[in-house]
Amino acid sequence: MPTAAPRPKADHELAELAQEAATALETLLADATTKVRARVVVEGHVVNKLLDREQRATHGLAWLATYTEAVRQLAAYTARMLGSDSLGEIEEHVVRIGLGEYLAQVAGGIPISQGEIARPADFGLTQAQVASRMVPAVEKLIATGNTAERRARLSELMRADARATIGMCGLEETLESIRDEMRKFADSEVIQYAQGWHRTNSYIPLEIIKQMSELGVFGLTIPEEFGGMGLGKESMCVVSEELSRGYIGVGSLGTRSEIAAELILGSGTTDQKNKWLPKIASGEVLPTAVFTEPNTGSDLASIKTRAVREGDVYKVYGNKTWITHPVRADLMTLLVRTNPKESGHRGLSMLLAEKPRGSDEKPFPAAGMTGTEIEVLGYRGMKEYEIAFDGFEVKAENLLGGVEGLGFKQLMQTFESARIQTAARAVGVAQSAMEQALGYAQNRVQFGVPIADFPRVADKIVMMAVEIMIARQLTYYAAREKDSGRRCDLEAGMAKLLAARVAWAAADNAVQIHGGNGFALEFPVSRILCDARILSIFEGAAEIQAQVIARRLLDDSN
Repeated sequence: MPTAAPRPKADHELAELAQEAATALETLLADATTKVRARVVVEGHVVNKLLDREQRATHGLAWLATYTEAVRQLAAYTARMLGSDSLGEIEEHVVRIGLGEYLAQVAGGIPISQGEIARPADFGLTQAQVASRMVPAVEKLIATGNTAERRARLSELMRADARATIGMCGLEETLESIRDEMRKFADSEVIQYAQGWHRTNSYIPLEIIKQMSELGVFGLTIPEEFGGMGLGKESMCVVSEELSRGYIGVGSLGTRSEIAAELILGSGTTDQKNKWLPKIASGEVLPTAVFTEPNTGSDLASIKTRAVREGDVYKVYGNKTWITHPVRADLMTLLVRTNPKESGHRGLSMLLAEKPRGSDEKPFPAAGMTGTEIEVLGYRGMKEYEIAFDGFEVKAENLLGGVEGLGFKQLMQTFESARIQTAARAVGVAQSAMEQALGYAQNRVQFGVPIADFPRVADKIVMMAVEIMIARQLTYYAAREKDSGRRCDLEAGMAKLLAARVAWAAADNAVQIHGGNGFALEFPVSRILCDARILSIFEGAAEIQAQVIARRLLDDSN
C-alpha cells in the first residue's frame, strides 16, 4: 500500500505558479471581455438583441470567467494549505492536474456542453493574442500538470485510502465537525435506503425528516433568536453536500426551508419572523417554493397567477408547476400577481400561504387547490406537482413584508443563496458518483485484474476527483463571499454553472465504468445519473446562468 511522500515545508513553488496562472487568466479574460463587449454594448449598456445574437461568444465568456475564478480559487486553496502545512501529496496532485487541465482548455477550448466548445476565436481572439498571455508559469503547469504519471500516482493514492475520495481539507473546526456528523448520518440512515425510495417513487420517511430536524438542518442559518443555529452559508454548503452525497432528495429538503427562511428573514414583518422562523427552524413547519408557471420557466416576471384582495384574505387563481414537496408542506412561499394592470415584475407579490398537510390518498385537502403529480426520472423522494388554484384563500396578514408589489425583488434577494446551495448539492451528487465508480472499479475484475488498473478507467475517476475539488472550492468561496455581506451573484452563478456540469460528467462516467451494470436499475449509479441531470436545469438553466453571468461581465453600468 503506497504512502504519501513527505513534503518540504518551504516548497511554495506550486502556490506561486498557481497565482501567476490566475493573473494571466485574468488578463486574458479582460482581453476577451473587451472584444465581446464591442459586439453587444452600445453607449455603456448591453443590447438584449445583440446579447442573444452573440450567445456563443457571450456564454463562452461566462465560462471563461468561471474557469478564471476556478483557477484563482485553486491558487487560494494551495496558499491556505501550504500556510497551515496541510498540502499533502494527494492535494498537490489534485491541484496540479486541475490547473494543468483547465489552463489547457482555456487555450484550446472550454466544453460548455457535450456538443459545444467555446474557443478563443469565438471571443475574437487570435492564437497569437492567446499565446501572448500564456506566461511561463502557465506553460509549465500545462506541461507538468495533467500527465499520465501524475494521474496514475493519484489513482494509486486514492485506491489506498478511501478518505482521499472526500478531497476536502482546510475547513475550520466547527464545519469539520458538522461534516463528520452529516456524513455519519448519510452513511447510516440514507445511503442504504435511497435506491429503494427512488425506485418506488416513495417519500423520504418522516422519521428521516425528524432526525434531520434534531440535527439542526432546517435551522442552520436562521439566527439563534428565532431558534436556529445562526451559522453562515458555508455551513449550508457542508450540510447540503454531505446529505446530497447520500441522496439528493434528502439534501434538497433543507433547500425549501433555506429559501423560505431567507425570504422571511430578509423581507418579513416582525410578526411574520416571530411566527414562522422558529417553526421552520425546528422542522415543525415544512415549506415549499411555489414560483414557476407552465409557460414562464425562467421568465418569472411574466407570471399570471393572480391574487385578489377581498377583505381580510387574498383569493388566488392560476396554475403553478414544478412544485417540489407540496403535498407534505405546511407553508407555501407563493409568488402571485396582485396588480393586474402591471404586466412586469412590479405587479408581483409574495404570499406566505398556509395549507394543511396532505397525503397520497388526499394530497391537497384545502379548498380551492388541486394538483397533479409530474412523474420524473430522478430527484425523487419529495414528488413534483402541477397545482391549480381556484379561489384558494390566504390571509392578508400573510403578504410578505405587508406591502404589495415587492415579490420579485424579495425573491431576487434569495437567488445567491439558492444557487450556492444548488452548487453544493451538485458537489455532493458528484462525490457520490465518484465513490460508486471507485468502489466498483476496485472490485470488478476483468482479464484477471481490477478494472481500476486500466488507465482509461483510472483516469475517469481521477478527473472526477479533480473537478469535484475545483467545483467545491468555487462553491465554498461563493458562500464565504455571501457570509461576508458582499454581493456574490456572479460567484454564485459560476459555482452553480460549473458544479452542475461536474455532477453530470461524474455520473455519466460512473455509469460508463459500471458498463452494462450501470444501465441496470438495481445499481445506485443509475439513480445518480438521473439525479445529476436536473442540476443544470433548475435554479437557472445552464444557458440562463451563462446569460446572467455574461451580462454582469459586459454591462459597464454594473
